[in-house]
Amino acid sequence: MAKPLIAIVGRPNVGKSMLFNRIAGKRLSIVEDTPGVTRDRLYATSDWNGREFSIVDTGGIEPTSDNEILQFMREQAMLAIEMSDVILFVTDISTGVTAADQEIATMLLKSGKPVVLAVNKMDQVGPTNPDIYEFYALGLGDPIALSAAHGHGTGDVLDACLKYFPPASDDGEEQEAIRVAVIGKPNVGKSSLINRILGENRVIVSDVAGTTRDAVDTPFENETGRYILIDTAGIRRRSKIDDRIEKYSVLRSEMAVERADVCLVMIDAREGVTEQDTKVAGLAHEAGKASIIVVNKWDLVEKDANTMERMRADIRRDLGYMTYAPILFISAKSGQRVNKLFELIKYVDNQAATRLTTGMLNNVLADATMRVQPPTDKGKRLKIYYMTQVSVRPPTFVCFCNDAELFHFSYQRYLENQIRGVFGLEGTPIRLIIRQKGDDAR
Repeated sequence: MAKPLIAIVGRPNVGKSMLFNRIAGKRLSIVEDTPGVTRDRLYATSDWNGREFSIVDTGGIEPTSDNEILQFMREQAMLAIEMSDVILFVTDISTGVTAADQEIATMLLKSGKPVVLAVNKMDQVGPTNPDIYEFYALGLGDPIALSAAHGHGTGDVLDACLKYFPPASDDGEEQEAIRVAVIGKPNVGKSSLINRILGENRVIVSDVAGTTRDAVDTPFENETGRYILIDTAGIRRRSKIDDRIEKYSVLRSEMAVERADVCLVMIDAREGVTEQDTKVAGLAHEAGKASIIVVNKWDLVEKDANTMERMRADIRRDLGYMTYAPILFISAKSGQRVNKLFELIKYVDNQAATRLTTGMLNNVLADATMRVQPPTDKGKRLKIYYMTQVSVRPPTFVCFCNDAELFHFSYQRYLENQIRGVFGLEGTPIRLIIRQKGDDAR
């Protein structure tokens, strides 16, 4: 059974993201004194009084705005409200009840969902600020005094939400979800792909570069398994990032790569591999993540019988350090080949988690050294005593030898190719650690 879901809603700049981070127990949502920083829905899990639940942070609702991005944000908040078990409506004591608060309250009452009303920024200790009683005018019951900045009242808010959770059920251990980060430079179609997969406008799509700011986690399940889809902000060259909020966004994208199991490296089919694409793909490679190169907007490319193979060869040349990554040509807009993604995601995730016995590895090592003798230098030959696997994600192997200086990079690459030739390990980098007697890992 899915965890109960609390949707945090309210107008801009009332402290929703700060409360979201407080409940989640970590800084997941960008907090900045600028309206409109949070745009998409951000999910996290937490627990209270022994009950696990999910929370979703939403962009500030501007009921009457005609701005395109603000309209999208309002749609995102409405979708969160529809999916939630209880709505946590956050208001601001410093401004009192505004016209926007009243319109949002009317919208929430029409939804028919249970609503918990929190009055934030009540940071002073001591007697309760009498201005809180003004919020009874919203018709949503007793307002709860809250300071998201200091944590005061958070427990009271969660106690109130807990009353509306559906009864707990014991369904046993859930299958572990695969975390999939969709990465790429701005405007390659990352959000469009996630919306196509989900069948709804879960994340905001706009031709304006920088529309996605947070790394947006979205749970998803189909017949192949359970996934967490992470839509990330487009990663630009650092020299081109001026806006403080966008710097947070790029850092959050890089953190999303770190916590992902699989990275979908998206490339625009019309442009091919650009310099920025090589840097984005390099993030996944350096982090040791299983990866798939996803060539989007394939429907917009004029083709002949050899177009796909030519582009495949160009990608292999330009991303020479990621020859292990499978390439899939898709159109997020039309849905072409999108359904094949999950077979590949499962496959490369399994490959990254592969464990090989020491005996199997040393059979490959013996055969490889017989085919191509290890290098020599000044009459001294490299001797590789044995190899063993020490970790997965990515598969990491330690080679014990007589002299690490003789273990040239080219011979390491040769051994890696021999391992791949026998065991596959497609879609995942391989790490080789070289050790000689008495030395630390190199």
